[in-house]
Amino acid sequence: MYHFAGDGVQQTTGAPAGVLDRRGPDGEAILFQRCTYCGTAVYHRVLCPVCRGSDLRTERSQGTGTVRHSTVVHRNTPAARNVSLIEMAEGFVVRGRVMGPPIGIHSGDRVRLSTAQDPVRGEPVFQLVDEPLRAWT
Repeated sequence: MYHFAGDGVQQTTGAPAGVLDRRGPDGEAILFQRCTYCGTAVYHRVLCPVCRGSDLRTERSQGTGTVRHSTVVHRNTPAARNVSLIEMAEGFVVRGRVMGPPIGIHSGDRVRLSTAQDPVRGEPVFQLVDEPLRAWT
């Protein structure tokens, strides 16, 4: 949905989100967008998926989240790597990589944004907050 103002189109509020911000005092942070109409947090969108509003403001994430899904990928890479969906504390989901053995990343693990960034894919890189206490299987 676009809001017309005169003969031009009004742009969404803030800068395009979905990138790592290096300007923060405590390292890198993920920028996301929040809908001003319904308050839904989204990552790298043009319209709100809930109310289809186009008035999105850019906010900075705390950098903590929970692994919702993790998969081990063997294709186009010399070694196995994981691709994970991380649900951030603010409520949006982002795809990234969790450092550690790919087989050791499970749903429900708490993660924090690392200062490192995947140089090839440009995705955010996370690290485990605490070592999971799992019995040997």
